[in-house]
Amino acid sequence: MEKTDARRVIAPIQSGATQTSTFWKDRRMGIAVAFFIAALAGVLIALALPRGPVTQTQALILVGVSVTVGVLSSLTMRSRWALLWVPLVHILALELVKPHLLGPTVGSLRLDESYGVLAFLLGRGLYGLVVVIPMILGVYLGLVLSHKLSGAQASSFVSWIPTMLASLILLGLGFWIALPASTPPILGDDGKPLEGSIAELTTVRLGGLEQSIMIRGYSTKKPVLLYLNGGPGQSGLPFTRVVLAELSRDFVIVDWDQRGAGKSYPALEPTSSLTLKGAVGDTVELAQYLGKRFGEQKIYLMGESWGSILGVLAVQRRPDLFYAFIGSGQMVSPRETDGRIYQDVLDLAARLGNTGLADKMRGYGRPPYADLPYANVFAMNQYDALYKPYTPSKAYRDLGNASGIGPYGVFASEYNLIEKFNVLRGLMDTFTVMYPQLQQLDFRRDAQRLEVPVYLLDGTAELAARRDLALEWFGALKAPQKRVFRLENAAHSVAFEQFEALGKIMLETVLPETYPQ
Repeated sequence: MEKTDARRVIAPIQSGATQTSTFWKDRRMGIAVAFFIAALAGVLIALALPRGPVTQTQALILVGVSVTVGVLSSLTMRSRWALLWVPLVHILALELVKPHLLGPTVGSLRLDESYGVLAFLLGRGLYGLVVVIPMILGVYLGLVLSHKLSGAQASSFVSWIPTMLASLILLGLGFWIALPASTPPILGDDGKPLEGSIAELTTVRLGGLEQSIMIRGYSTKKPVLLYLNGGPGQSGLPFTRVVLAELSRDFVIVDWDQRGAGKSYPALEPTSSLTLKGAVGDTVELAQYLGKRFGEQKIYLMGESWGSILGVLAVQRRPDLFYAFIGSGQMVSPRETDGRIYQDVLDLAARLGNTGLADKMRGYGRPPYADLPYANVFAMNQYDALYKPYTPSKAYRDLGNASGIGPYGVFASEYNLIEKFNVLRGLMDTFTVMYPQLQQLDFRRDAQRLEVPVYLLDGTAELAARRDLALEWFGALKAPQKRVFRLENAAHSVAFEQFEALGKIMLETVLPETYPQ
């Protein structure tokens, strides 16, 4: 009786195995199925995530999907060639179907320029890390499984080492991606989190989209200072944490990753809705949120570079929300500034006798540049030669060397792995979308009056193409109160380069003149 039951159980399995083995004999069918699986995955990912993974969750899902695709493809193809052809077919399908998007990290390849290589690494490189490598490892594991299912004799322990190594790489990659972001607590003298302080990363819904902010302060009872980063598209969370640490004793300092920047990079799409008007609206919404959360009638607003444009427009729209505006690296007319810098680079090339530099600059044409952001980056690479000689404060240099946050802050704890890529992806892609919208602005015409006190941080080493316009605009500006602070050994990033002077200005001038006692 037991033998009869056993035969009944085994027979269907044997029958299925025979049918499967017959299928495998048609190698062309196996290859076709494998290619179909790889291509289908490429098409679906291209349509669902055209910029690739932009969040931690998306990256983890893609790792799992890629391993599955690799295993299934190798089980059907049953050839080591699957290690090469499956990822190639996948990438080809992805690139053919992927919609046209704005931004160097998703646009056409520009590997002849260092900026283009960086864009490739940030876009396609991240995809390779999260999708292609797991897919190749999945193919390998599928080949091992196929070998096992074929009834091959058990392998030795040593032969299993590559399999275990592949599995460990996948687990390690998943763990690396899953590591959370955080901002360090503010500590008291006893080394424990200070009671009444705040140090958090959170998201707020602005313009209908989730955007990230960092809030740090020794006391939530202090006035609120919202810092607007430059760019457009720059994230500066760790720099604010490190450089403005002392100022956070007297203010609740809020740094915002604006839409498309850093931790808010996922909000970049749809780019058609990313407008200057919308950015101003987001700023106003955030100011309202912060005032309500911390029980303040108004807040302070400080803008750096592009942030100074956004700040002026925000206080112009809703002056009732702000005690004062502080401009650092103040921008007035991006188009005129770019035109002057263009000529400055040509003059520099003439002085140096560098015809290559002149030819390259002329090749981009006069601003506004059609080839964004490559033309702007090329011009920016000449800034060190255009700045007047200066040395930022020793305190700033020491902080930069000791902070460990790395270039653009990408080593900082405020970003998880995907967000570390997003810091630079956001700067490249968001700049490309937003900067052309600034070309018609000229505050000498568009912001002749502001209904809040205005304080200008004037770095004496700043490029004349920016500084001259800022001083001209500020000199004619009508405001309830205005002051300009001339700071030596500072250029464009005045608030950071002379952060000790900024702290003194805020405590000894801005607060006494504007904050209700």
